[in-house]
Amino acid sequence: MILLFDVGNTNVSIGLSDKISILSTIRLNTEVSKTADEYWLQMKNFFHPKDIEAVAISSVVPRMTEKLKEISQKRLNLEPLIIGPGVKTGLNIKTDNPREVGADLICDAVAVEEIDHPSLVIDLGTAIKYIYVKNKTIKGVIITPGVNISIKALVGQTALLPDIDIEVPKKVLGTNTISCMQSGVTYGVAAQVDGLIERIKNEVNESFNIILTGGLSETIAPLVFAPLERDPDLVLKGLLKIYLRNEPLLK
Repeated sequence: MILLFDVGNTNVSIGLSDKISILSTIRLNTEVSKTADEYWLQMKNFFHPKDIEAVAISSVVPRMTEKLKEISQKRLNLEPLIIGPGVKTGLNIKTDNPREVGADLICDAVAVEEIDHPSLVIDLGTAIKYIYVKNKTIKGVIITPGVNISIKALVGQTALLPDIDIEVPKKVLGTNTISCMQSGVTYGVAAQVDGLIERIKNEVNESFNIILTGGLSETIAPLVFAPLERDPDLVLKGLLKIYLRNEPLLK
């Protein structure tokens, strides 16, 4: 079994793979104050250590990367593959500074590279990433604040607005403070998604597939007008592909 980690600023998604597909997943909160041992206690019942033959990590949180590396080395006696410079991805990155591109963006792009059509991946994480992929190449990216960031900014910068749960209200126009805020961060993000899709279409002047992923994709997908598909495990799938490409080099 391959143990896969997708580390974001809000959540750590953990997947188990038989080298063919993602068999099961769990999600933990990203808490950099926790020790590697505390994380190990949270995850150890998800798999049998003796079944794990390799570990791969995609992370945008360096302090978490170190904790997972320690778990891999100390608890599983394995040296993990960590997405970064020197790792073979099979992907071209047409940006000004390719080394700045996050591991999660790379994994998202690799996951859709075999689709015989341009693809727009919309990753609804702590930040919302729009990744345009064509011919195994990242052609461009948009990054906007995610839902949780928007809520924290709204609550933190206003004296009377309460913290809220992320739920979709029944109506777009709210009639109380909580439903008004919930509308803003759910329907508002959906409207942003639709609006940026149209602007990207005008810029690239070609049709493309749209794939929604990330922690909030299940909540936002039904609110988006544009036709799309949802794949919550996209980063893990891309990470698995990258591991398999590098596996011969690791032996």
